[in-house]
Amino acid sequence: MYLAALVVAGIGCAGIVAVGGRFLLTPRQATLDFGVAADDVRALTAIKGVRDITSGAVPLVAWAAAGSATLGWALIAAALTPTADAVIVLTHGGKPSTALGIHGLTAALLVVAGLVLALG
Repeated sequence: MYLAALVVAGIGCAGIVAVGGRFLLTPRQATLDFGVAADDVRALTAIKGVRDITSGAVPLVAWAAAGSATLGWALIAAALTPTADAVIVLTHGGKPSTALGIHGLTAALLVVAGLVLALG
């Protein structure tokens, strides 16, 4: 049973990574397949909001379940999100000061705090 749960978890993780990649590669079709109109800004911001909440909740669950070293590794992995946000801002006409001052700084803080916690 345990092995089956690990297999399902691994497939689920790989699947959601694939879904995320699809949103990057074919955003219009992925949004339509998600079930909302591709130009529905409110739906897209709601999707982002839920994912941001999840991005904050998952490291807290890791911390509660497995301790501060695991929290550190989770924070390092979570730094992918603000790093990608910075790239998105820079490649879509946003201000470099926002990309670096908000998203870049967030990523750097997550990595530094994560390394301190993970490596003790």
